Amino acid sequence: MLLVIDVGNTRVKLFVYEDNELISQQALLHDNFYENFLIFFKQNATISHVILSSVGNLDLKVIEFLKKHTAFTQVTYQSALPFVNDYATPATLGVDRIVLAAGAVLDYPNQNRLVIDLGTCITYDFITADNHYKGGAISPGLQMRYQALAHFTAKLPLLSFEEPDYLIGNTTNQSIQSGVFNGFVNEINGFIADYEKHFTNLAVILTGGDCEVLSKKIKSNIFVTPNFLTDSLKKLHDYIATTQ
Repeated sequence: MLLVIDVGNTRVKLFVYEDNELISQQALLHDNFYENFLIFFKQNATISHVILSSVGNLDLKVIEFLKKHTAFTQVTYQSALPFVNDYATPATLGVDRIVLAAGAVLDYPNQNRLVIDLGTCITYDFITADNHYKGGAISPGLQMRYQALAHFTAKLPLLSFEEPDYLIGNTTNQSIQSGVFNGFVNEINGFIADYEKHFTNLAVILTGGDCEVLSKKIKSNIFVTPNFLTDSLKKLHDYIATTQ
């Protein structure tokens, strides 16, 4: 069985595959992760292969354990990838962006691809039809926008997300909700429109925690895949295995 590990800033997501079927999944906090992971591993004792993508800090004891007990692969910018990385500073490219780009190439062959990941930050990643990764953009995610307004001003409150059904807010709270969400939507629609002006045969993949909320507001045809990072890690593992 294959264990796919996605290490984020606050949680570590674990997905167990048997052949191509997802049979188990769990999310663990970084606190006491090693101890909880050992329990998880014993419960899934037939795990033989592991692929790991990390944008957060993972206890090194976990990596040493996996290297000892499994066929272990950690994705880096130096991994075997199904695209040519034209990023000017490849060592600084986030591993999550690398994995998403790989998944886009493997899932949408012979097309230009734009992957939009709605997480803590919004990341935009563009890969050409001939499989060259060019780069993209990074901007604040939905929750970060609320937090920035409260943190950098003296009187604006920290709000939680509520999708507004109005454009014009007539209270401070409504104005924040309109500004954050409608600005979020218009930014993404604007990016997609700009890419569509420059590139034909464009597949737009929307993923991340906020993608289902946002998808109905997007004006273009898009592929909405909330678990695209996990699916891409699984496919990248299979791709790397064929190159070894």
